[in-house]
Amino acid sequence: MGFLDCVLLRRAARQLVSKHAHTVVLPLLVALCVPAFAQSFPPLTGRVVDAANILKPDERAALEAKLKAHEDKSTDQVVVATVPSLGGAAVEDYANRLYREWKLGVKEKNNGALLLVAPAERKVRIEVGYGLEGALTDALTGVIIRTAIAPRFKTGDFAGGIGAGIDAILSILTGDAEEWQRRREIRSDEAGRIDWFTMIVILFFLLVLLRAIFQEVRGGSRPHRRRSGGWVVLPGPGSGSSWSGGWSSGGSSFGGGFSGGGGSSGGGGASGSW
Repeated sequence: MGFLDCVLLRRAARQLVSKHAHTVVLPLLVALCVPAFAQSFPPLTGRVVDAANILKPDERAALEAKLKAHEDKSTDQVVVATVPSLGGAAVEDYANRLYREWKLGVKEKNNGALLLVAPAERKVRIEVGYGLEGALTDALTGVIIRTAIAPRFKTGDFAGGIGAGIDAILSILTGDAEEWQRRREIRSDEAGRIDWFTMIVILFFLLVLLRAIFQEVRGGSRPHRRRSGGWVVLPGPGSGSSWSGGWSSGGSSFGGGFSGGGGSSGGGGASGSW
């Protein structure tokens, strides 16, 4: 095929793709964009947005007053949000997008924090702005959720759990993080202790498993000679293994005279369930 034939063929291909692009590209764009547009967030109407309706009016008012007093002193913008549903999203993704939608914190400081509760999915998340990550670390927010919030949520005390979580967040932000640091160290020590009985049981089953694999290899494998003259045993079809893993961080004005200050978050914080 000559050079001219190649040029004509490429031109015809481009025209064909351009002519029918809408039949391929448009459905693809719709499929990609619909989930993003389908995600809805409640409006930012105050420092406590109880869209799931799990708090009484006096409980909301008490939280509002406490958060406003802290913001007036420090400019740190801490907000509580409860939602009827996460809409199929992970709590980390929903919290981060909601935080960015509301633009919590002062733009120059990024000093916002969001306590998100999704009772339908039994999920809770503390989302932390860039500027507060040094104080509200992932470790400390995790301890707050596990020791202050989740235990009360398990008994159905949502107001108590949210109140305890907010008290812990504000105490850390005001410089009184010693108690929560101590709780984190205690939990780390407990996690680091060795349960010898469990270790013995695990070792026993590992030995049994290794013995079974060794017997299977001896019975169903084929020896092959190396180039150096030695022999290597290739496992039979039944000795394969598999693994799986996962891994799990200018403002807009709304009603009620309260708005975010334009801050942002990079996914710092912690999540939990009950």
